[in-house]
Amino acid sequence: MTTQVAVAERTENTKRTALPEGHIPAVVYGPKQDPVAISVDMKEFDKIRKQAGESTILELTGLEQPIEVLIKHIDFAPAKIEITHVDFYAIERGKEMTVNVAIELIGESLAEKNGVGSVTKVMQDIEVTCRPSNMPSHIEVDVSAMAEASSKITVADLPALEGVTYDAAPEDAVVVISVAKEEVDEDPETVDMDAVEVEGEKPETTEEETE
Repeated sequence: MTTQVAVAERTENTKRTALPEGHIPAVVYGPKQDPVAISVDMKEFDKIRKQAGESTILELTGLEQPIEVLIKHIDFAPAKIEITHVDFYAIERGKEMTVNVAIELIGESLAEKNGVGSVTKVMQDIEVTCRPSNMPSHIEVDVSAMAEASSKITVADLPALEGVTYDAAPEDAVVVISVAKEEVDEDPETVDMDAVEVEGEKPETTEEETE
């Protein structure tokens, strides 16, 4: 089921004046969609964004006709606490599109359980090409079988999803096991200082030698 987001279209008047309380400005556009200035409730949108993810198809309601979109770009305030603007991309049903989809790790690796090393995610997301109806919200990667320091999951190991093509080299690493380097404390060799002759130092003379 497509997640719905209620929006309000911004007219020339609302562009020049304050937005409805709690709303943030946004725009929706696409190959066959003229840009339309809108606004969305900030709290509602932020909740949907966190739950559905940025690669999930959303349906904008409140316009003349509902529009299916993806989140194209989000602007944040300098401290990245507050959203200031959103770009929505109107999709074309039945046509392939290319987007970045988040990678999520599941399971606990044997390498971590046995203290061999820790799991390191090399790719945070991956570019995929598919039709909007086949768009995954995320890609799950099971790391439970990773047991050795040399264990690695590549693009070729990712789950096969119907109608989805991974746009990366099959041998590219997605997850690896990182092993901390052991620090070896090497004690300096013990030096017999009595056996060292300091350059330029004159040997001590005895009273007999001076007589």
